[in-house]
Amino acid sequence: MELTGAQIVVQSLKDEGVDIVFGYPGGAALHIYDAFYAQEEVRHILVRHEQGATHAADGYARATGKPGVVLVTSGPGVTNTITGIATAYMDSIPMVILTAQVPTSLIGDDAFQEVDTFGITRPCVKHNYLVRDVKDLATTIKKAFFIANSGRPGPVVVDIPKDVTANKTEYLYPETVQIRSYAPVKKGHSKQISRAAKLLLLAKRPVIYSGGGIILSGASGELTALVDILGYPCTNTLMGLGGLASDHPQFLGMLGMHGTYEANMAMYECDVMLAVGARFDDRVTGDLKKFSPHARIIHIDIDPASIGKNVRVEIPIVGDASVVLGQLVSVIRGSADQPDAESLGKWWEQIKQWQSRDSLGFETSTEVIKPQFVVQKLHEITGGDAFVTSDVGQHQMWAAQYYGFSNPRRWINSGGLGTMGFGLPAAIGVQLAHPGATVACVTSEASIMMCIQELSTCKQYDLPLKIVNLNNRYMGMVRQWQEFFYDRRYSHSYMDSLPDFVELAASFGHVGVKIENPGDVEDALREAIATTDKLVFLDFITDQTENVYPMIAAGAGHNQMVLKPSADGSKPPERELA
Repeated sequence: MELTGAQIVVQSLKDEGVDIVFGYPGGAALHIYDAFYAQEEVRHILVRHEQGATHAADGYARATGKPGVVLVTSGPGVTNTITGIATAYMDSIPMVILTAQVPTSLIGDDAFQEVDTFGITRPCVKHNYLVRDVKDLATTIKKAFFIANSGRPGPVVVDIPKDVTANKTEYLYPETVQIRSYAPVKKGHSKQISRAAKLLLLAKRPVIYSGGGIILSGASGELTALVDILGYPCTNTLMGLGGLASDHPQFLGMLGMHGTYEANMAMYECDVMLAVGARFDDRVTGDLKKFSPHARIIHIDIDPASIGKNVRVEIPIVGDASVVLGQLVSVIRGSADQPDAESLGKWWEQIKQWQSRDSLGFETSTEVIKPQFVVQKLHEITGGDAFVTSDVGQHQMWAAQYYGFSNPRRWINSGGLGTMGFGLPAAIGVQLAHPGATVACVTSEASIMMCIQELSTCKQYDLPLKIVNLNNRYMGMVRQWQEFFYDRRYSHSYMDSLPDFVELAASFGHVGVKIENPGDVEDALREAIATTDKLVFLDFITDQTENVYPMIAAGAGHNQMVLKPSADGSKPPERELA
């Protein structure tokens, strides 16, 4: 069957099993959009900005495990996607981004809406292609999906010149592809797994430290089985939340800069650490020189480049988290050795002492809305079963700390890049992937303004999102750091001219509600969740002075956590904001 390049793009997506594409048309992409016009199998979602397309595809991918697909035009259409591509790259999210390009004869001539897509995207993609011959198009798209969704997942860009989409060739979409020098390892080395099992069973103060790799590989069941068998404490990174149920008795909470006291202290004092699908980033480790000084580390990761990159590892194991953990569970079950019950008992006694500090406790108020209270109520009303998206900043941390995630792929968040504006378009992708689910975007007045135009997309496709806006009239985390480390010089961190979010939501055709009284929080949330046919924008006017605790300052170790003033016995200081 002979098809044009544009028809090949669309047919390839069908053969790959793609059901949704997020995009925005333009001159160089019009042949492809004309091919979309002639079919109905692949649904195209028209966003209002290309950044929104990438975040929506990202949210779709995180919520489903399937690659998100983006289609944009050349030039500014491409450059507008970079933030979203980098966001996916940092968090290892599978995406395929199809970018239109000027005709091959004009590449390098500074043609209208021409940019070097290949060069611009190279630093923030897993791989990228420039297709110069229509005969290579179908195979290249197949390779893109294979690379994006195998090994350590990530975004792949396919740049397609306009003349390639116009030319014709025989269509053949390969069932499988093999790429020389690219063969991701799934199964762990048996000797290394035996060594790891032996070391784990000898541990006196063990910790299991799991990251986003648990979510990406679908290893939640294997992780839970390992935790149950060993009886060891387990902590999650920000990206790993939901990998172990938040109400599991051995769950210590999130670790890192704003993690729980018990999780961070356990990490500092442990003698054996099993790290799975985690990359030891700076927000987790703090000062590397002070990181887990007594620990012998076992590191499981699909990406060999991540092992030993930031910390010294005693037992490296390359492989897929679900497969390797399954192997490890089998070895431990078959071992005659057992964990040292006496040492483990003492270790749990110490952990319970740390837990008694109640590091996530906060002062309630009848006068001003506490943001933590809003998130807690959201969890209570939804039964912890909602999909929750967020951006970056204080609201992100409160969502992570106070919305207990009991299932994987429910926490949809920009972890590595920390992208403002991610939450709303990501929620669009999640809602389209799960039409009947409750999808809540926990955001703030600063983050929501970054991609606020996507409220129009929500209206076009009747998406009943719940926007939980924790509005403190500040760039909250910037303000917090300025308070702590810049002698309260609040330079450009406060919002002087915010819109009326209720009226703004209404102008897009949605329901807007402003909540200022703590006594109205629960009813507002219940009514919003019960409204299943409309988007509801909840503008919660929250306490401006509230900070995120606990906190590890930059350059500090896990044992140097700053707790909220009342928790460490000190009196909260008198504070004045700009």
